[in-house]
Amino acid sequence: MDRTTDIAATVQAPANRRFALNALGSLGVATLLGCGGGSSDSESTDTSGTTTGTTTSTGTGTTTGTGTGTTTTNTCAVVPEETAGPYPADGSNASNNSYNVLALSGIVRSDIRTSIGSSTQVSGVPFTITITLTNTNANCAALSGYAIYLWHCTQDGNYSVYSSNNIADNYLRGVQATDANGTVTFTTIVPGCYAGRMPHMHLEVYRSLAAASNASNKIKTTQLAFPTALLSSIYNANSGYSASVRNLASITFATDNVFSDGTALEMTTMQANSGGGYSAHITISVAA
Repeated sequence: MDRTTDIAATVQAPANRRFALNALGSLGVATLLGCGGGSSDSESTDTSGTTTGTTTSTGTGTTTGTGTGTTTTNTCAVVPEETAGPYPADGSNASNNSYNVLALSGIVRSDIRTSIGSSTQVSGVPFTITITLTNTNANCAALSGYAIYLWHCTQDGNYSVYSSNNIADNYLRGVQATDANGTVTFTTIVPGCYAGRMPHMHLEVYRSLAAASNASNKIKTTQLAFPTALLSSIYNANSGYSASVRNLASITFATDNVFSDGTALEMTTMQANSGGGYSAHITISVAA
């Protein structure tokens, strides 16, 4: 899903609804990538457990988003299945490597700006993302006690673990259990925009923290989108996102190979905070 770093480039091919993950070939240490750099990046759709966005007759799990300056109100519907990409580090054999941060002590955390056990934060504009999980099979009632694994790239478009070939470098990855309201909040940074993809975050949903130890237990994989105009403003105002300025100017949701069929159920509502950072929230639904 996410593509090149400064080390090499993966090759993926399009297929089914979004794109089906193609064999990435035999990758040695020299060919493991982060997420930035290539101009033909593609993210392919993981079709395991794919569920279509069927609406329920009654639902309270509405979300709003402003992807192109227009506010869209979503009905209670199953969020689309999306690819986990080649860099999930969830125990699957992505990029021919089965790194698994989900098995690490300390991966359950709200602040994901550091690697586990480190105090060194990655650079980037402060950001909090709040996700509420609901159940379309129960009139979109909140799902308490479910686990959400969130990961995304740095301000300059790289993914941890794979960019250094070191599972100890696991910043911008974390797991939390939903509270009584079905909600989790992660403290992180505004994700960068690398060539070939609109800015996004990845997440996987599990039925419990105990289940969130390996990708084989996930019940949903999807991605979150962010308002273009606001991200453009952030990128232009912060030098660490200089590459993102160029990359974002070269792509739209219509040409993005994951979001091209719509972002109505994946678009977050995002705003500036008084402290100089930003926050976003979204309600997503699964058929639990």
